[in-house]
Amino acid sequence: MNKIESANQLNGFLNGVVKHAGLKLKYRITVDPAIADDRDWERPDILVEFAGPDSSLLLERGAELLRSLELLAMEMLRLPGNEHEKINFDCMGQRKARLEELRLSASVAAEKVRQSGTPYHFAPMSSRERRIVHLALRDEHDLVTESTGEGLRRSVVLYPKDQKSSQRI
Repeated sequence: MNKIESANQLNGFLNGVVKHAGLKLKYRITVDPAIADDRDWERPDILVEFAGPDSSLLLERGAELLRSLELLAMEMLRLPGNEHEKINFDCMGQRKARLEELRLSASVAAEKVRQSGTPYHFAPMSSRERRIVHLALRDEHDLVTESTGEGLRRSVVLYPKDQKSSQRI
């Protein structure tokens, strides 16, 4: 992926979407952004940040419109699934807040599994969010994560490490 060319294509795409949808939004496209505090959680090649009076529209229903624009952009750039993390869309710090929410959920789930000895099933989430949960729990050596389900129902399940695969649901 040529980052500069991709950023220019994104600019053309977003300019058209914002203009034709009549949205009161501005956006900034940054190639190789410096992401503080996110270690290896997310290191996009291109970050698109939105701001403006219509920001709340992008964030309604769990940032559904923001995520949809991101998905359309990936399709427009013809990015294969294993390169989807190279582009991130954000609005009013929503992505950082979601990262923190996922980390906290992972921590709470780990304690529940340790106390109960039973698997914990997270709600269905995107591949990017599942990856974050897996990464958040990778240092928990007494626990194992596994993605399960298909399509929009795919989710993470957290198991005690000593629980055999055949016992997993």
